[in-house]
Amino acid sequence: MLVTDLLTALGVCVLLPVLIVWLVLRARKHEIDRKTEILLKAMEAGIPIDENMLKSSNKPKSIKKDLMDRFTGACITSLMGTAFLVLSLLPKDIGFGQFAGSAAPGAILLAVGIALFISYFCGRKMLAKEIEAEEKELNEKPQE
Repeated sequence: MLVTDLLTALGVCVLLPVLIVWLVLRARKHEIDRKTEILLKAMEAGIPIDENMLKSSNKPKSIKKDLMDRFTGACITSLMGTAFLVLSLLPKDIGFGQFAGSAAPGAILLAVGIALFISYFCGRKMLAKEIEAEEKELNEKPQE
């Protein structure tokens, strides 16, 4: 039992993050190699190179998008925290015995969710002028 728990913990805490980082870096390297190959073939053929291809494909996040991501995270963590708190109140014989009496995960998730809600509403109030200017700029810019 101890060996299985140790292997599971090592797999989740060490192997999984390393695998995720490796996969992301490999995908980025593949994208760069593909762009390089296309540019080299274009240069050899004497075709003019598109400047947009050299630029990074990552667009900067807008203020509004960042706030909406924060609001989404607040909703998810608050709902999960509430669900864990409700499960911790249920008796053990219903089938949720592993959650009975342990309100800590629910309280932590609920606290994080409330903090994200506060951050969202404060950010929305403080950045109202910037969001309005950003929307005006997007409306004036021609669609590509």
